[in-house]
Amino acid sequence: MHSHMGVDAAPSLQGNDDTNSLKNAVLPWLRSLDGFNTHDLAFNLSISGGITTMLVLPGSAGNIGGQAFPFKPRWTYENTPQSMLVEPAFVIDNGTWSRTHAWRHIKHACGENPHRVYGNTRMDSAYDFRRAYTEGKELKEKQDRWCKSPKTQTEPFPTSLEWEALSDVIRGNVKVNIHCYETTDLNTLVRISNEFQFPIAAFHHAHEAYLVPDLLKQAWGPEPPAVAIFSTNARYKREAYRGSEFAPKVLAEAGLSVVMKSDHPVLDSRYLISEASFAHHYGLNTSLALSSVTTHPAKALGLDHRIGYLREGYDADVVVWDSHPLTVGATPKQTYIDGIPQIIKPVLHHKPAQVQKAPPTGKWDKEAREAVEARGDPDLRPKKSSKNVIFQDVSDFHLFDQLGEKLQVDVSAFEEGKGSVLVQDGEITCAGNCKIPEGLDFDFELVDLRGGAITPGFITVGSRLGQIEIRQEKATADGTALDPLDEGFEITDGLLAHAVDGAQFGGKDELLAYRSGVTTAVVSPKSSSFFSGISFAFSPSAPHPLSHGAIQNSNGALHITLDNSKTSVSSKIAILRRLLLGDVQEETELSEVLKEVAKGKLRLVVNVDKADSIATLIRLKNEVAHKAKITVLGGQEAWLVADELAEADIGVIVAPVRSYPGDWDSRRIIPSVPLSNHTLPSYLVSHGVTVGLGIVEEWQARNTLYEAAWVYASSPPGVFTKRDALDLVGKNLETLLGLKDGHHRHSYEGESQGGWVAHEGDVFSLGGKVKAVRGVGQVAVDLF
Repeated sequence: MHSHMGVDAAPSLQGNDDTNSLKNAVLPWLRSLDGFNTHDLAFNLSISGGITTMLVLPGSAGNIGGQAFPFKPRWTYENTPQSMLVEPAFVIDNGTWSRTHAWRHIKHACGENPHRVYGNTRMDSAYDFRRAYTEGKELKEKQDRWCKSPKTQTEPFPTSLEWEALSDVIRGNVKVNIHCYETTDLNTLVRISNEFQFPIAAFHHAHEAYLVPDLLKQAWGPEPPAVAIFSTNARYKREAYRGSEFAPKVLAEAGLSVVMKSDHPVLDSRYLISEASFAHHYGLNTSLALSSVTTHPAKALGLDHRIGYLREGYDADVVVWDSHPLTVGATPKQTYIDGIPQIIKPVLHHKPAQVQKAPPTGKWDKEAREAVEARGDPDLRPKKSSKNVIFQDVSDFHLFDQLGEKLQVDVSAFEEGKGSVLVQDGEITCAGNCKIPEGLDFDFELVDLRGGAITPGFITVGSRLGQIEIRQEKATADGTALDPLDEGFEITDGLLAHAVDGAQFGGKDELLAYRSGVTTAVVSPKSSSFFSGISFAFSPSAPHPLSHGAIQNSNGALHITLDNSKTSVSSKIAILRRLLLGDVQEETELSEVLKEVAKGKLRLVVNVDKADSIATLIRLKNEVAHKAKITVLGGQEAWLVADELAEADIGVIVAPVRSYPGDWDSRRIIPSVPLSNHTLPSYLVSHGVTVGLGIVEEWQARNTLYEAAWVYASSPPGVFTKRDALDLVGKNLETLLGLKDGHHRHSYEGESQGGWVAHEGDVFSLGGKVKAVRGVGQVAVDLF
């Protein structure tokens, strides 16, 4: 229900960016249809994820961005944008441009976007809306007066190319979709809808709608607006800061229609079903979760008379799934649009019986209530900790390698699903068939994992977690590091930023990641060009940099970016070659660090996607730095040189995990099932490459486990065991990020066991839930 497919096409290039017009904040006369690109690489990908209809909206730079159109992403014989429309509001009929009875659609936006792009404060935006609708109202009134006595009129029927769409809104012929986040903006648009008497089809994004559900019911019209939202994507700007994963549950319980959306390509609409899955995991019941991407958006679009249901006489838009759609890794076996199969020779993997039924609806009543009572800003810090815990009903124990020979483990107890784990003074002292020793004079917390598991803590890398709180607010960030290649600096100046010096703690994304099992986060300085600087590893639960265990590794790896953003790739390679050879007249910190890289004493992490650039990096290592330990971060096209990467012992941290051809350097992807046999991680692993999983934005850190679970569920059988999948976000990343290389590494009491996580239920399904975390270097277990 919220897509920019075709107007924000993949791969993104200057010549195909038709999302926004920047000529005015009010542009109701523009139409997304006129910028719709039928060559968008996302069409087949979205079809392979079960998408059969999409409302393609103009962007949200201005208050009224233009008119939107519902499309079906199937190819037609005519192969034109017009032929892909679901129900055109205007058609060419016998050579005449005429109106049909179909709904029209329009996009509005309020809040920060018009403020950022046009300098419109919220007061300016409210005035712009009222001024525009006054024009539409005046046109409607002129038309009504003309229609009262058409035979007596001497002037043509009054019309306006600019304002006729708003006149039609007031007549009730247009579905109004409003990009709107905060309470104040929601309130303004509700007032304007009543002032000019038009219904609102849906508020989109609406991160604070769950805090004011009764406000939405005051909008003009017989039914309140639907609410089209993300599941866990929040905090990327100030007006999204109070977004909650419990919003779908709260809104549904308030009687509002919940729609899950992608805002494609903000999220790849191919995985729209994942948004519904997360909503289900966080409390939306099974029926409403499925309806949130089928029936509810169809009704909000005014198309529920032909799509959104499996009914006789309806469009045969049908998806046949390989497992229950709300399970991790659920994949279409086939997508039918208008009865026509869309996926040519789909690749299928067998799915076990347990994923053929819906996972249980998540039980989060307490947490949802706290989020509302705190007005979107609940205390996310652990409320309870204990040094002494006994976990019961444990089915899996994944700490064998971590604990080594120090602990005798009764494997049979776990195999029978009756295992227990004993923690004394913060250390695991027994695993298998454990009982509290007699004679102890302290209490134990008893935690029932209900068939769950104990796993190593997870590691996150790839975002700016730990250096920024709100991505679009510079005041909340460390800022951009000076690059040795920037204007005014010479290579010999050797200025090199250390991310640890800009460390920030206590942010929402850090704490949510910790509550989801992430015990280590790695971040490098933000760079605008080539050399980013030195990364560091930290505990996302720590309150400040000097607290015990906060900094786990202050000198992790040297990070660079290998693209042509400011300086050519060839120039960057030339500079890197010179520094690796030590061919400089004056010693600097940068040159000294590159010597360490050349000797293999400090890892080099290279942010790069393009296969050609990765190949150049491989050649550089073979020619001048045989001992160098190199990791690719990103690596969307790495599969094209998988054998060469394995031979050169260069590992890859795949980020994002689910490949998308978003730009020119990442357009040649492995699409994964049902379009290919492999995921990118499984293909690389099957060719002998060491692989880890990374993220792109800070909010994604909390979903680290589920990305590993998705890789496990979507890869060919036999490539990964469950422990292998966990290593993708654990042990492998320790190696690929140089966390065990010994550079300025701190040592903490109890670190021999590292971080670990206790999960209730199945770790590899959305039915699981983190119940306890022991952070790296901590002596107590945090209980949730």
